[in-house]
Amino acid sequence: MELDELRHAWQVLGRQLEQQGALQRELLRERRLDRMRRGLRPLFWAQLAQGALGLGLILLGVSCWTSHLGVPAMLATGLLVHAFGVVTLLMALITTVLVARIDYAAPVARIQQQLAQLRCVYRINSNVCGLPWWIFWVFVVLAFADVKPGQGTPAWVLVTLLIGGIGLLATAGFIAWRRRSGRGPGALADESAGIRRGERVLEELADDGQE
Repeated sequence: MELDELRHAWQVLGRQLEQQGALQRELLRERRLDRMRRGLRPLFWAQLAQGALGLGLILLGVSCWTSHLGVPAMLATGLLVHAFGVVTLLMALITTVLVARIDYAAPVARIQQQLAQLRCVYRINSNVCGLPWWIFWVFVVLAFADVKPGQGTPAWVLVTLLIGGIGLLATAGFIAWRRRSGRGPGALADESAGIRRGERVLEELADDGQE
């Protein structure tokens, strides 16, 4: 075999190896991103469930305040449940859309930006729609009640509100302590397990030089 033929054969072999290596890297990238996609599915379904809860709260709130127009306390309770249901539904829809719109074919840096945006919205969602339940469940129970004009506030309502208020303050204090001590995020829930796993997958891809 002449030198030119040998050189050509080596060049062909080199291109084949490069193509094979690129294919293997692409397959590895797809497997990792598929793992990330599966990890975010529970969050997606949880947000759909939250949306259903928000819709239920809206219907409950409307039913409460429209049937108790002559009872100020129940009217206020119904309006509060109604408003909270709207917020709960809206935050669930926004979070669901952010999960669904992640472009797994995009460069790693772009996917990281999308996941960071999802984490930020999920943090707000968790605190706005999760933390108030220390107290808010009482208003949900009241919305089911049939309080007549002139009836006083049941004692159990005052007791549970007091307990819920203490729990709310204790939770807020714990969050503040974690933030100051650097032992955790300054939020009720910074991110879901699926988001954390997704971030690790993207870090692995970035470390391997895959874009």
